[in-house]
Amino acid sequence: MSAKYEIFLGADRQYYFRLKAPNGEKILASEGYTTKANCQNGIQSVKTNSPYDANYKKLTSINSQYYFTLHASNGQVIGKSEMYTSAQARDGGITAVKAYGPSAPVVDLT
Repeated sequence: MSAKYEIFLGADRQYYFRLKAPNGEKILASEGYTTKANCQNGIQSVKTNSPYDANYKKLTSINSQYYFTLHASNGQVIGKSEMYTSAQARDGGITAVKAYGPSAPVVDLT
C-alpha cells in the first residue's frame, strides 16, 4: 500500500480530502470545500507547501493532546493533523506529511 490523498463527500455535502500514510493511517485532513475543484486546489496547495518546516504550526489542545496545522504561504490553514498523545508522535506526523505530501496520488471516492 502507498500513501494517497482521498477526496470524499461529507455528510454536510461538502468535499474534503485526507492524506493517508502507506499504513492507512490518516495524517492530514482538510476543512470542507463547496466544490470538488476547490478541494483539488487544496490538495495542490498541500503538495506545494508540505515540504517546508516554516509552513507547520505545532500545537497543543486544551486536553494536552498534540497536533499540527499546515499553512499555505498566505497563512491560511490547508490541513490539520489527528491528535497525538506525545509531541514526538506529532513530530513524526509532520515528517510523514513532508515525505508523502508532495507526491502522493489522488483517489476520488465521490
